[in-house]
Amino acid sequence: MCAVSYLNTVPLVWGLLHDPPEREVFDLRFALPSVCADQLASGEADIGIVPVIETARQNLAYFKTCGIASYGPVRSILLISKVPYSQIRTLATDSGSRTSVMLSRIILAEKFGCEPSVISMAPDLASMLGAADAALLIGDAALRVDPATLPFETLDLGEQWTNLTGLPMVFAVWAGRPEVIHEPFGETLLASCRYGLAHMDDMVKEESRRRNFPEALVREYLTRHIRFEFSEPHLAAIDTYLKRAAALERTVVPGGVSSL
Repeated sequence: MCAVSYLNTVPLVWGLLHDPPEREVFDLRFALPSVCADQLASGEADIGIVPVIETARQNLAYFKTCGIASYGPVRSILLISKVPYSQIRTLATDSGSRTSVMLSRIILAEKFGCEPSVISMAPDLASMLGAADAALLIGDAALRVDPATLPFETLDLGEQWTNLTGLPMVFAVWAGRPEVIHEPFGETLLASCRYGLAHMDDMVKEESRRRNFPEALVREYLTRHIRFEFSEPHLAAIDTYLKRAAALERTVVPGGVSSL
């Protein structure tokens, strides 16, 4: 089993790491979202937290209980531009991202009428803006940036998606090949998430120290910006996102969005 190494994954796996009954169910390791997706594709992992776009690309089934989502500002998916958004011609994107890359393309195409070429890079803002008109930062790299202090325009893509559709934005799901996605596993993963949310103080202290983040930032991010449990609007949001991605790419298959 592969899980994302970002802060937003911590509540999902807290029970798997700290609650004895759940700790024995899965063999858990951590990687970037794109690497988790690749491990599912290669068969190295049976289940993983993967970018939503990968469920279409790899024909994966996913658990409908919990994942990584937002409703409004997400704080950790930032598009930062040194030119007006409608004039973006090149976009440097975090090489660890896939769903957020497509989300940025959807937002730029539908709201600002532009379809920039995409450059995959390491998540360093100065280098990214040196190579492109705009940069996409995700996860912990985005949390280390304070948009209010930047001399550039910044879009929170979670907020932009909800304004556009009225729906939550689901960034990642627990997914795997259809034959390994069994309902009891989904309940175990949900129990792990609820165990984590019930131990928020412990998570905040440990993760702020481990990642060198202020405790207030960690708490606000995990309690205000990220949503973990899914409901019907989240499932509708996944369908809507995949349909819009397919419309933009014409088809979500290898050679299309899979190259992002």
